[in-house]
Amino acid sequence: MIRCVRHTAVFCLLLLVALLLNASRIQVFSADDYERNPANRRLATTRYGQPRGDILVEGRPVTGSRDSGEPLRYERTYTDGPLYAPVTGYASQTYGTSLTESAEDDVLSGTDARLAPLPLWNDLTRGQQPGGHVHTTIKAAVQRAAYKGLDGRRGAVAAIEPATGRILALASSPSYDPGMLSGTGAAASRAWAALNRSASRPMLNRALQETYPPGSTFKVVTAAAALDSGTVLSTDTATDTPDPYTLPNTSTRLTNAADGCEDAELLYAFEVSCNTVFAHLGVDVGLRRMAEAAESFGFNDDGLRIPSPVARSNFDTSMDPSQVALSSIGQFDTRATPLQMAMVAAAVPNGGLLQRPYLVGKVTRASSRSGDATVAVTQPQPYRQAMSPSTAMQLKEMMVAAVEHGTGGRAAIDGAEVGGKSGTAQHGVGNSGTPYAWFISWARAKDAADPAVAVAVVIEDAAANRADISGGGSAAPIARDVMKAALG
Repeated sequence: MIRCVRHTAVFCLLLLVALLLNASRIQVFSADDYERNPANRRLATTRYGQPRGDILVEGRPVTGSRDSGEPLRYERTYTDGPLYAPVTGYASQTYGTSLTESAEDDVLSGTDARLAPLPLWNDLTRGQQPGGHVHTTIKAAVQRAAYKGLDGRRGAVAAIEPATGRILALASSPSYDPGMLSGTGAAASRAWAALNRSASRPMLNRALQETYPPGSTFKVVTAAAALDSGTVLSTDTATDTPDPYTLPNTSTRLTNAADGCEDAELLYAFEVSCNTVFAHLGVDVGLRRMAEAAESFGFNDDGLRIPSPVARSNFDTSMDPSQVALSSIGQFDTRATPLQMAMVAAAVPNGGLLQRPYLVGKVTRASSRSGDATVAVTQPQPYRQAMSPSTAMQLKEMMVAAVEHGTGGRAAIDGAEVGGKSGTAQHGVGNSGTPYAWFISWARAKDAADPAVAVAVVIEDAAANRADISGGGSAAPIARDVMKAALG
């Protein structure tokens, strides 16, 4: 009898040990798997059981939270949703997050370890802190000028502070109200379906996620490559270019919309945007050095984050000479985001140094907006030396001349130094599509040491003719208003 009791006790002890070991396995080693399991509703209930942290513009929140009274209690709200949608993205209980809402989700939801009172606190407690706040670098007046200038037309604007890389505006049109997607009900489902069906693709962030042929705005890169490589010794040297110019190894003749391009000096060719001159220069510079120049401005970078990802801007590294010629005037397979072309413009007045663009200036805890404890601050960082300082100086003079005497006259601002470059990018089968109108520029107040802003504007459905001046006509006035807002 005693022996049976002893065996039973040992067996029960083994069962207890096995139970404890299994509980430890579940709580320690498998906790994350169970926590992430889609069937685990507790995670979603906890996530939406408190207000989400805010995204701020110049210290003012452009997001908020609403108590829905549902099991997923707090829904995201947006102030001026369509205006700031390209900055914030959406935070939906049904469809997830995008843009800054996604890139900074750990901060906004309160799960970021930096928000905890002690190191490893969140890991030990498996809890979350009150959502932190994300302070953007956007300037409200600049953002409004960009959005108003687009006026519902398909296109985008990106604006950067050249000396720091701070992003001052990201506008995309047409836009949408991300608040329509916040909840879990039928209204959110209908809004999602309608937005995704729309031919105008309002949820596409055209400033960051769409690439376009940059057209003649790419001539800034070609001019930098020609000057840095010594292919052209100065801006007043004749370029020995015929008009029309026959593309190498083809019978295709390239022409110009402007007069006086035959054997034109670089400065004049830039002012009036001679296609023949820059196509010829690209061939003379050569594929390798053209690709190196483009990459110095940020092309072919798959890893650019602001912190949300930016689509890769493309300059092919395997082309024949005729394709190099077309790529050198922003055609063939050359494609760029508006942010990329704002970066091209920003390097010129900054001595050729391109700063890494960033959208989040700092992150703070949620204790109080007036006295938040700062968790992280973004410091300006050099990204690339796009060109030599001497080449940047010459390009600066060329861009000023393009505004004062050339195709960018509608971007001029009284009391400020403005440089710019217009562009018209052809696309579609046989170039049958309506050309995209481009303008890139920068502005500096006459009494300021540093330029205030660099801007890129693209209009997809501009009422433009095929002359290069269309970019100066459709896009330049928008760039001017954005620059004026930044100067103000």
